[in-house]
This record gives sequence, C-alpha cells and structure tokens, in this order.
Amino acid sequence: MKIESLPKLHKGTQRAKALTKVLKQSRHVKDLVEECAQDLALVNSGIKQELESLDSLPGVESALEKNENVESKIQEVSRKLSIVNRGLTGQVRDSNLLVHQFAAAVEQEEAARHAALHDVLTDLPNRALFEDRLEHGLAHAKRHGWAMAVMFIDLNGFKKINDSYGHDVGDCVLKTMALRLKGNTRSEDTVSRYGGDEFLFLLTEMQDEAHVELIVKKILEAFQEPCEVNVHDVQISLNITASIGIAIYPKDGNTAQTLVKSADTAMYRAKQTKSDFAFA
Repeated sequence: MKIESLPKLHKGTQRAKALTKVLKQSRHVKDLVEECAQDLALVNSGIKQELESLDSLPGVESALEKNENVESKIQEVSRKLSIVNRGLTGQVRDSNLLVHQFAAAVEQEEAARHAALHDVLTDLPNRALFEDRLEHGLAHAKRHGWAMAVMFIDLNGFKKINDSYGHDVGDCVLKTMALRLKGNTRSEDTVSRYGGDEFLFLLTEMQDEAHVELIVKKILEAFQEPCEVNVHDVQISLNITASIGIAIYPKDGNTAQTLVKSADTAMYRAKQTKSDFAFA
C-alpha cells in the first residue's frame, strides 16, 4: 500500500463527517423555521377570526398584513432550506460512496502488495521481501557497527515426505514449520520461505555467537515437536528435523549475497556431518 493512501482516506472520511454534521444542523434549522411558520400562521388565523367579530381596526389590519408577509417569507426560507438540504443529502451520499470506494481500493492495493511480497502457501515474507530487509539491515548494521546473522534452514528428508504421502501433506508440514519459525521470531527479525523446504532467518542486532546458538536451539526444539497432519484421509504424526547454517556479519560477508551464500554453505556442511547446525 502506498504511504499516501491512508492520509487521503482520512481526509475523505473527515470531509464526509463534516458534510454530515452540516446537513444535521441545516435540517435542525429547517425544522425550527417550519415550526415558527406554523406558529405564526396560527397567530394570524386567530387574529383574523377576532377581526371578523369586531369593527374595522386599521392598525391591527396593518399589523396582520405585515405578519402574513413575514409568514410568507418564512415559508419561502423553509422551501429554500429544503432545496439546500436535498443538495447536501446528495453530497453526503456521494462523499460516503467515494470514501467506501477509496477504502476498498486501498484494501485491494494493500492485498496486492502483500501477495507480491509474501509466500502464497506459508504467508511468510518471500525472497524479494527478505532480500530487501536484509539490505536495510546491512545498512543499519554498517552505520551503527552492529553484528547480525543470516540463518539458512533446510528441512531434512522433506522430499521423502512428499514422495510417500503426497504434496498436500508436504504443504501441511511446510505451513506448520513456518508457524513454528514465526513463533521464534522477534518483531525486528525476519523469517522467509526461500523456496521449496528452505527458509531464511535474519537476526538483527545479535549479541554474540552464543546468543545466535541459543536461538538456533530453540528453533530446532520447536521443529522436533511431533507434527500432526490430518489431510484428506491421511492422519499421521511426523518427526521433523532440520539443518541450519549460520553466517555472521561482518565476519562471514558484508553483502546480502555473500551472507546468504555463506549460510547456505554452512547448512550443507551441517547436513553432511549430520550436525543440527554449523557456523560459516
């Protein structure tokens, strides 16, 4: 969603509210004017009835004529107020319609932007969004002298799960692991589905390797909890393990590409040595 969308939507909503308020006030004034016209008409009617039973009184007749002129003017004001209120009602209706249409457009724009930057299956940030956040993280780390880590995570034996139980079961496993990864992510960090059964984890403002190792072990423990799958007629409990490679900035690279490559290499070394994780 573009940054300017929300201010425009706010202004449109404020305008619609202001028009609604003016319309309410105008209707209230019209009601008061009509009430005054009715009261004056009753007074004039009473005076006429009194004059019919009395001798001619020029002064009273003159006052009655002025009252009737005033009554006529008030009725004309009421008629014009009705026209104004109909116009205001149309503006309020049109303004509210525009606000709703704009809100729908903003929502669609936000949904489209989310879809473009997130994985369809797991709803995790996709590769493009991860790389963008990694570049931003590197810029901050270089400016402030921070260290950060990139973790490359690969599920062990995932191809066998797909081959044995089908892709629907494999998709269920991926979604479950994605949720477990998100559960071990701080708000300032990013976890992404890199592709297939591979995930990337960006850990910003890390303290030291011991700190990274602690987080890695939490991720591995979360993965190793039984994964209950219930898809169509398949009900199974799977034990999922993973191999994790870790690259540290600036020790293992000072660009997004070299950090991801270093983490990938470390992951393959962890897999080959049957270790849970390995540093680059």
